Amino acid sequence: MRKTPSGKPATMADLARLAGVHPSTISRALAGSPLVEAGKREQIRRLARERGYVINSVARNLRLKRTQTLTVAIPLQHEAGQPLTDPFFVEMLGHLAEAITQRGYGMFLQKFLPPVREWLQSLIGSGRADGIIVIGQSTEHETLQRVASSYLPLVVWGGHLKGQAYCSVGTDNAGGALAAVAHLLGSGRRRILFIGDPTVPEIRLRHEGYRLALSKAPRGTGAPRLLPAHLTADAAYDAMSEFIRKGGRFDAVFAATDVIAISAMRAIIASGLSVPKDVAVVGFDDIAISAHTTPRLTTVRQDLERGARTLVDLLFRRIEGEETPSATMPAELIVRESAPS
Repeated sequence: MRKTPSGKPATMADLARLAGVHPSTISRALAGSPLVEAGKREQIRRLARERGYVINSVARNLRLKRTQTLTVAIPLQHEAGQPLTDPFFVEMLGHLAEAITQRGYGMFLQKFLPPVREWLQSLIGSGRADGIIVIGQSTEHETLQRVASSYLPLVVWGGHLKGQAYCSVGTDNAGGALAAVAHLLGSGRRRILFIGDPTVPEIRLRHEGYRLALSKAPRGTGAPRLLPAHLTADAAYDAMSEFIRKGGRFDAVFAATDVIAISAMRAIIASGLSVPKDVAVVGFDDIAISAHTTPRLTTVRQDLERGARTLVDLLFRRIEGEETPSATMPAELIVRESAPS
């Protein structure tokens, strides 16, 4: 390890002089900021190693007013019974933890249940994190809208809505639903049931895609039919079982989530019907267990790893003061045994 001519480890000013940049660029590069070009970041990090530069984290954080922590908030005002052990949350939080840790940050996780008011304002006011990632809009779209105008380091996982002011990352929910229902129609299904809760923005967009697909369906296709169901496995199972018990006629199910789809399949099979012979089933998410159900679940894939990386990247850019646009990722239909071609 080389030191400065004085024999002491380099200071930030020394590194700035050697790299030919402003000291603020040194600080950003060593913090991993995407505002510094990747090649320059690596050059500065190499100089820091060679010259024995040691980051004083406490001093840096005080100077920058940084906590080196991000908050991940999960509002569940629409679904108090949905646990953090839900497979979607487990996968998303795992990917977020990886992406946040790679930036040298910690993650503070908080779940909000009803009746909670001013939850987002309280999080911001606590000052415990440098930025906030919200997983799911729940019923809180208007809250997010109000806060977005005054608090920049906020990114939301969810559906992109008309007139939205806050930055969001999500999948093309309507497009994915359209592809799923078109697949069912293409395989000859004509009485396709939607099961889920369209009061949630992401699911509302999936329901809109479902309705759009049916509006373009061949003659003889049944009208859109909604079976309301909570996002928990037991509630979805009960809703599907009751629908069958009351004589509901259908030959396919498009479920708002994989958890709902898997529960619907269980109820269908328990009633004596066969999947996919009598009823084809398609879900949404492509959580890991979907490839291991019996039959294996046809579903619409959301790339949660890419989504987590994008959430974190956009949040760090917003922490640095950049106004970032929302990002919508393409959906991919994964055809398996529950709804073959």
